[in-house]
Amino acid sequence: MTTYRRAAERWLAQDPDPVTRQELRAVLDAGDDAALADRFGAKLEFGTAGLRGELGAGPNRMNRVTVMRAAAGLAACLRRYATDPPGAPVVVGYDARHGSERFALDTAAVMTGAGLTVRLMPRPLPTPVLAYAVRHLGADAGVMVTASHNPPRDNGYKVYWADGAQIVPPLDEEISAAIDAVGPVDGLPLGEDWTVLGDDIVESYLRSLSRLPLGEAREIAVAYTPLHGVGRDVLLRAFAWAGFPAPAVVAEQAEPDPDFPTVAFPNPEEPGAMDLALTLGVSAGADLVIANDPDADRCAVGVRVGVDGPEGPRMLTGDEVGGLLAEYVLRHTSGADRLVVTTIVSSSLLGKIAQAYGVRFARSLTGFKWIMKAESPGDRLVFGYEEALGYSVGGDDGLPVHDKDGIGAALVVTAMAAEARREGRTLLTLLDDQARRHGLHATAQLSIRLEDLSLVGGLLARLRDDRPASLGGRTVEAVDDLSEGIDGLPPTEGLRLCLAGGARVIVRPSGTEPKLKCYLEVVVPVEDRVADARAAASAALEALRAELAAVLSPA
Repeated sequence: MTTYRRAAERWLAQDPDPVTRQELRAVLDAGDDAALADRFGAKLEFGTAGLRGELGAGPNRMNRVTVMRAAAGLAACLRRYATDPPGAPVVVGYDARHGSERFALDTAAVMTGAGLTVRLMPRPLPTPVLAYAVRHLGADAGVMVTASHNPPRDNGYKVYWADGAQIVPPLDEEISAAIDAVGPVDGLPLGEDWTVLGDDIVESYLRSLSRLPLGEAREIAVAYTPLHGVGRDVLLRAFAWAGFPAPAVVAEQAEPDPDFPTVAFPNPEEPGAMDLALTLGVSAGADLVIANDPDADRCAVGVRVGVDGPEGPRMLTGDEVGGLLAEYVLRHTSGADRLVVTTIVSSSLLGKIAQAYGVRFARSLTGFKWIMKAESPGDRLVFGYEEALGYSVGGDDGLPVHDKDGIGAALVVTAMAAEARREGRTLLTLLDDQARRHGLHATAQLSIRLEDLSLVGGLLARLRDDRPASLGGRTVEAVDDLSEGIDGLPPTEGLRLCLAGGARVIVRPSGTEPKLKCYLEVVVPVEDRVADARAAASAALEALRAELAAVLSPA
């Protein structure tokens, strides 16, 4: 019997799930050694993003055994760190993906069996509601079962600490080590006396959004899609709570559906994902088109082009929305202690906006967990964003949610657009005004997908050792190795190439897929017409993208 077959038999002996037991038994009976190696030759690694992977049997998949081990490891860490062990409160939430509710119930059972106090969300709800609940309920930790915008076959396990933000090193390593120390899950003590929260937790979250800078303008038409996720009901309640007209909702994508039948990939950034919402926006005469990803922590925004919309709607980039939200928040808040934060791969525009408003600006590593850690004593974080459609918006009393919040962001974007509409302007004219003040900051991405995760490091090393002298017709003036730590940030894998004329390229490995992600930015002064600057920026980005793709070609 091979090592993998022995491991599979041991797995079968402890697996409480008849579906994955049947799956694994079929693999064993078929003698499919390749499938066994795929499931048992590696394991899902617990990191700052928790766990995320394909559903199925074995340690390299998301399943009940993997989740119960994660819950037991987290419980062991909590008993060391909790403010009041052994009854440390933990809030557990879940989305509507395949297996999410079962994984949440298993987490509650394992943690209760470990002597912790568990509060379970009442139904599938957005991730920002869970993040809010951790702080609101004074919990020591939170668990959200979600794979966000991953494909239908995936699920995940995201961990929050007492500050309501996702965990950062070295805590992830401690939890991972504790998970590795967990024995067979059929030997874990299981409890059943957890508390199921009521709808008052959602109402409390909605009340917290009233702290956002929502202004007084309310005349606005919005088309909305939750992309088959859990955002719809909470967003509609939030709009009603704030006094905005109810958005028109894409009927085909309104209900939670873990198969995401109308999209190839349930991510609003992916080609085609927004087609139904954009079509509805045109037919409904909407000023805005808004989408949440399936767990509603991200927010995508489209705007009508022209007064009568003859050209149809246009999607804004995450950096464009980030720049607009930053100025809106800073116009509607006060105080020299205000702090705005974005990640190292996002546009450099936010730094110029902060300087113009006389507030502090900070950069963080990629990921909202790092944005939330950028606050220093004396700072008041009022806005943070990442280019991947993640925004955390606050008011004069800070942030309601210490994570990206697609519901709160949707409200503030709507308020901003309503205010502009009342003044006879649109978000597009606000973008043009911003470009005139600060220069046109245009960004784009390039992904280099590889056959295997092991190839990513080699390609990055090749770029590190053989740095190009120019890209896109621009001289490479400096190369910063992010693994050495730059700008006071912790070391991380990646390179930053600073180009002539204020352009910039950052190359880093994806945290979840076998690919390199490249973030491009060019800055073009607006000398006359903004449209001319946009055309020049578009051409410059295309030249950068083409030459960088050739440089990074794995062939």
